[in-house]
Amino acid sequence: MEKLKKNNFIKREGPVVLIIMDGVGIGDNGVGDALKIANTPTLDNLQKNYLNLSIKAHGTAVGLPSDGDMGNSEVGHNALGAGRIFDQGAKLVKRSIENKEMFKTDIWNKITTAGKSNTMHLIGLLSDGNVHSHIDQLFEMINQASKDNVKKLRVHVLLDGRDVPDGSAETYIEQLENFLEQFNNEGKDYRIGSGGGRMITTMDRYEADWSIVERGWNAHVLGTAKPFESALEAIKTFRFETPGILDQNLPSFTIVEDKKPIGTIEDGDSVIFFNFRGDRSIQISRAFDKNENIPFDRKRTPNVVFAGIMQYDGDLNIPKNYLVEPPKIDRTMSEFLANENLKQFAISETQKFGHVTYFWNGNKTGKFNDELEDYLEIPSDKIEFDERPWMKAAEITDKVIEAIESQKYDFIRLNYANGDMVGHTGNLDSTIVAAETVDLSLARLLPILEKFNGMAIITADHGNLDEMFEIDKKTKEIIIDKKTGKQKPKTSHTLNPVPVIFFDPNFKDEYNLSNIENPGLANIAASLFFFLGYESPKDYEKSLITLK
Repeated sequence: MEKLKKNNFIKREGPVVLIIMDGVGIGDNGVGDALKIANTPTLDNLQKNYLNLSIKAHGTAVGLPSDGDMGNSEVGHNALGAGRIFDQGAKLVKRSIENKEMFKTDIWNKITTAGKSNTMHLIGLLSDGNVHSHIDQLFEMINQASKDNVKKLRVHVLLDGRDVPDGSAETYIEQLENFLEQFNNEGKDYRIGSGGGRMITTMDRYEADWSIVERGWNAHVLGTAKPFESALEAIKTFRFETPGILDQNLPSFTIVEDKKPIGTIEDGDSVIFFNFRGDRSIQISRAFDKNENIPFDRKRTPNVVFAGIMQYDGDLNIPKNYLVEPPKIDRTMSEFLANENLKQFAISETQKFGHVTYFWNGNKTGKFNDELEDYLEIPSDKIEFDERPWMKAAEITDKVIEAIESQKYDFIRLNYANGDMVGHTGNLDSTIVAAETVDLSLARLLPILEKFNGMAIITADHGNLDEMFEIDKKTKEIIIDKKTGKQKPKTSHTLNPVPVIFFDPNFKDEYNLSNIENPGLANIAASLFFFLGYESPKDYEKSLITLK
C-alpha cells in the first residue's frame, strides 16, 4: 500500500474528530422539519461562526442508480470511509439483471434446479424503496424462474413503510398478487407464503435483537406464525387490532390453506434472500448457513440451497452462496491511517456501530491493526426509539470525551443515531427531542475538544428528520391521511443535502473552502486527511478544504 505524503497544513495538537449526525439533513424549514423546529443553539452557533457548506448524500453521489434514490447509512458510510464513489448494491443488482449475468451463474442454476422438483423461496423487503431491495428486481427473478420451469414458488414478504410511505403495504401486496396470478394461470403454483413488518420480522442487524430473526424463521421456515388465508387479510386484521400501527411494525404471519401452512421451507428446497443491503441480511443468512450456533432454537434447519442476492460480509463469507458480486471497496481511509501508524477510535451504539466500523472500512469485518484501532459499541435500547429519543447519545459523548482527554488518538469517529432511528418512527415530537439531544451532545463534546486543541468535521450520512411529513411530488403540499385527517407522517429518508461544519477553534485563516462542483460525502475523507496533515491518495475525491 502506498505511503501518504505530508501536506503543508500545521496540524492541531489534539485529535481530528468526525461527528456523524445520522439522518440530519438540511430541509426547507417547513412544518415537518424537526431540525428547524428544535432548539439547537449549538448547531446554530456553529453555522454562524465556522466554515460550513452543504453536500449531497444521495443518488449518484453515493453510488446509487439515479438522483431519485434516497441515500442511506450503508452507502453513506461507505463513501465517507472510502473517499471514492463505488457502484452500490441497487445499481449492481440492476445491471446484473438487465444483462442477464445473474441468471447465468452456477448458483442460480442450482436454485432453479431445486425449484423444479421442490419449492423455490424468495425472502425479502417488498417495496421499491431501493435501499434494501426493489420490487422490480423480485419480479424479474420470478419471471426468470418461470422461464426456467420452476413449478412451485413462494414469496415471503417483509413489509416496509420505512423507505417508502407508511400505509403502502397493501399496494405492494396487491402488485405482487397480481404479478403472481399470471403464472398461476399458466398452471404454476406461485404464492405468498408468509410475511411481517421489517422491524418485527427477520431484518435485525448487529445482533441487536435475535428474536426478530426468530419470528422470521418461525413464519418463513416453520410456518408457525399467526395463520391467515392471505397477506391482505393479515394486514387488515393487524390494522384493526392495533389502530395506527406502522407497516414496519406489523406482526409476523403465515399463509395457510385448510389450516395448513402453504410455504414452509423443507429439505431439498432453494431459498434466495433478495435484499441487496448487507446489515439487515447477515443474521438470517447465518441462520440458513446452518453450521454454526444461532442464539435461538430453530427447531429444524432444512437442507436447502441458500443464496443471498449479494454476499453481505466478504470477510466472514456470509452467505457462502450469492448471485451478484458486491462492490469491491479497497484502500479505505482507516487502512491508510493504520499504515501511517496513526491511532484511531470508533464508537456508536449498536444500531450504527457497524456503520462506523464495517461499512466505514469498505464492508470489511475487523480492524486493519489491532494495536492502533479501538472500537467501542454502546448497547442500544430494545424499545421503540420514539419512546426514548435520547437513545445513547450521552453515553457515546462520555466515552468520546474520555478518548479526547486520554490524548491517545489521532482520529476519532462517532455516530449519533438519534436523527435517523427516531426519524424512522414518524413521531415528530420525539424527533424534535432527538435533534435537541444531538445538539446538547455537541455542546458537551466540543468544549473538551477545544481544550485539547483538536478540531472536528460535523456532518451527516443522509437526511431523515428534516422532512417528517409526506409531500405530494406534484403539488409540493403535505399529504393529508384520509383515515385520520391529519398530516401523513414520513418514515423514510429524504433527498435533501446534509451539512458539513468545520469546527476549528484555532483557525487562523490559513485555509478556505475548495471550489468543487456538486460536492458529496466522498469528499469528506480527503478533508480529514487534510486536517491530519496528509495529502489524500490521488484517486480520492477532492478535499472540501484547501490552503490559502
